[in-house]
Amino acid sequence: MKSIILNKNISRRVENGHPWVFANEVNRGKALDAAAKKGEIVDVYTHDKHFIGRGYVNPDSQIMVRLLTRNKAETINAKFFHDKIFAAWAYRQKLGYTENCRLIFGEADDLPQLIIDKFNDYFVIQTLAFGIDMWKPAIVEALQAIFAPKGIYERNDVPIRELEGMEQHKGFLSEPFDTNIIIKENGVQYHVDLVNGQKTGYFLDQQDNRNAIRNIVKDADVLGGFCYTGSFEVAAACFGAKSVLGFDISQAAVEMSQKNAVLNGVDHLCKFECVNAFDVLKNLTKEDKQWDVVMLDPPSFTKTRSTIDKAVAGYKEINLRGIKLVKPGGFLVTSSCTNLVKPELFLDIVSMAAKDAKRKTRQVLFNAQSPDHPIVREQEYTHYLKFLVVQVL
Repeated sequence: MKSIILNKNISRRVENGHPWVFANEVNRGKALDAAAKKGEIVDVYTHDKHFIGRGYVNPDSQIMVRLLTRNKAETINAKFFHDKIFAAWAYRQKLGYTENCRLIFGEADDLPQLIIDKFNDYFVIQTLAFGIDMWKPAIVEALQAIFAPKGIYERNDVPIRELEGMEQHKGFLSEPFDTNIIIKENGVQYHVDLVNGQKTGYFLDQQDNRNAIRNIVKDADVLGGFCYTGSFEVAAACFGAKSVLGFDISQAAVEMSQKNAVLNGVDHLCKFECVNAFDVLKNLTKEDKQWDVVMLDPPSFTKTRSTIDKAVAGYKEINLRGIKLVKPGGFLVTSSCTNLVKPELFLDIVSMAAKDAKRKTRQVLFNAQSPDHPIVREQEYTHYLKFLVVQVL
């Protein structure tokens, strides 16, 4: 087993539990016993030869090693991945996720840069680093052994792979199947396009939060901004809303929203429009229109710290508009999936927006992503979603 040695004068971040070893933390004079090949399994030691862990290496990446285990007796082989996936499935089942869930959430499940989403009997895989991509056959074999799935699809059409020297691509990892499937969540049915949908086809991280709107949308007129495929909006209609208006800048998303409304027999309650959400929110406030419930679920506003101020300004603007559009006593349902916007900052943004709107709010609910996307405190990027419901007075 080849090994790398960490520099002496660095933080104890990796020793204290973080699974990433950055290139500048490695002692270049003692970096590798021999030139480790990209993706090879290596042992990681402190400067004084204390074993830290074992993981896959990429000398060409800023993150040189991603740890898979801290157990020196554990061998990284096909059985290792089978056991990890089996344990992850047992955890999800214990929490009640038996149909649709994020089966593997990367580092939070000790399988760095591996994403597996389970849509009933179908699975979508993303391998986002070279080292985990090499184990894809073993991962597929484990899924087949544990689940006997109807189909497995690969959604590696993501730019982050290029940082690891890999190409973007997508395709079948099982026998071909119809990738336009239907799932059920909280009693509501949704079309899911595994090939062309965002990420792995559907945002499972909000499934518990969609259920959380059940009571406040009953008998309500609901407005939904950034509706994507209408998951919140169609749920609201199924939960008893009087009317639902959703809008998104993507025509394909709007068409899927309409299909989801028809699928659930609530198309007479729902209207979806292909428009720019920022423009619509601004124009509606000028028209003095208001709704009982306003829902905002925008995409991430930034991926880099250099543009965090613009992201904060964007969140403040849409929440300011959203608050103004809520009838007194109604509710704002708002989210942020921007990892760099921390929970306290997001709460501050909404509070500032309410202050500028000259409206008082009181918190009803503040959630993260669904628990099938586990949060590990030492890995702050695992806590990325913020979901807030406030009453607007």
